[in-house]
Amino acid sequence: MNLVFITIDGARQDRIVKGNNFKKLISKNAFFPKVIAYAPFTIAAMHSIFSGVYGSKNGVNSYWSSPNFKKDLFKTLPRYLSDSGYATFGDSINKLILPPTGFDELKIHDELNDDLTSRHKTLLDKMTKINEEEKNFFLYLHYSNIHTGIMKQVLQKYNNFSKEYFDNKEKNSLFYDKLFHEADIYLGEITQYIKKLKLNENTLVVIISDHGISVGEKFGERAYGVFCYDTTLIATSLFCLPTPIKQTYTKQVRSIDILPTILDILDIPFDKKYKKIDGESLIPLINGNEDTRIAFSQSGNPLKSGKPPKEPNVFAIRTDDWKFIKNIHDDTQELYDLNNDPNENVNVINSNKTQSKKMFDQMNEILSS
Repeated sequence: MNLVFITIDGARQDRIVKGNNFKKLISKNAFFPKVIAYAPFTIAAMHSIFSGVYGSKNGVNSYWSSPNFKKDLFKTLPRYLSDSGYATFGDSINKLILPPTGFDELKIHDELNDDLTSRHKTLLDKMTKINEEEKNFFLYLHYSNIHTGIMKQVLQKYNNFSKEYFDNKEKNSLFYDKLFHEADIYLGEITQYIKKLKLNENTLVVIISDHGISVGEKFGERAYGVFCYDTTLIATSLFCLPTPIKQTYTKQVRSIDILPTILDILDIPFDKKYKKIDGESLIPLINGNEDTRIAFSQSGNPLKSGKPPKEPNVFAIRTDDWKFIKNIHDDTQELYDLNNDPNENVNVINSNKTQSKKMFDQMNEILSS
């Protein structure tokens, strides 16, 4: 079975479940609407997805740490596929986003000028020829236009404490909606083209968002990469198999679970020469089994410097019911009752010491493992 892996960079979960083309795919396939990202920025998020390991272990825990990826300890998705005889190709936004090992060819598109729909259709044409040669392929496609729009119209215009930006949430939201609408159109065209080429008959198509984006919900974060609140940490994943499985699993899972799920579907065993990963396959959940998974996340609050720190200074651990945050930069803690306070507005750290202590210990257990 082939693999096409599509990342819709910065797609918010609340928009995904309403997007016309997303909804069509969700209605027919295995959908996870609450995938907790390891980090609310693409570099660390994608390295954790491709390795199945938290960035606190794989070496990529900040904007600056791509060169620190521990490739000799953790095997990545393209390496697994390459070692299994797949032809491996990708198109990404820049060289820092993904661990590059394992790709036969990894192209970098011009995010400001390239037509990604046309570019990615051309790559799919190339995969058709490989498919006709009866060789399996892996194609990674990165849709970056939401990111690019936010970069040009938000990140380059405002700082994280801009009153003008945070006083205009409706305007921010409408601008984001335009960017997402174009992403939804792209997804529709690409998935229809996959079907037109008949690649869907023997291809697993995985569609993810790497992280969310704020439109000004939390003062101090104009887009992403600052806090560990749900607006930027909740992502999604869709698994579209040749024989579709219609299943929406509403409990939280983790972005580190995506790699082992793909390996499970493609029947590729874990390479025991490498260290054990943090993620677990989602196939048991797709098959209807209940499971509880704790998610760990990190971010780097730039504070007033305007430049992300070299090490994370915001740590978070999340269950379906609770979120615990530890801010290293000012030695504060936060606790949110997600059932009664889904927008994380009321910090109950002082009124629920038992839950705080429990989650603090769970966080330390993950960090020390």
